[in-house]
Amino acid sequence: ILFQIFDAFKSRLHDSNSKVNQVALETMHQMIPLLKDNLSPVINMLIPAIVDNNLNSKNPRIYAAATNVIEALCQNLDNYLLLQPFCTKAQFLNGRAKQDMTDRVA
Repeated sequence: ILFQIFDAFKSRLHDSNSKVNQVALETMHQMIPLLKDNLSPVINMLIPAIVDNNLNSKNPRIYAAATNVIEALCQNLDNYLLLQPFCTKAQFLNGRAKQDMTDRVA
């Protein structure tokens, strides 16, 4: 059921309406400490949804919210779960997002 919930939720993380996108990121930030390692089945789906457009966003609120979500992931999940998706994102992103993900991997 977790997969079904986050499959529907991830589209809000890509929403073209910046307010919806921002609220989704802020909600994700609140959910991570509650779910912790229980997110492992959906982490490979969530990280691209969080990172792809949001870390390169020109909107400072969206960028800050995405950065907070990444920080919450690092604080609440086993780093082993994050290593592969973070490395993949660091390899294929560009700009500020590439730098942020490379810093996280390091």
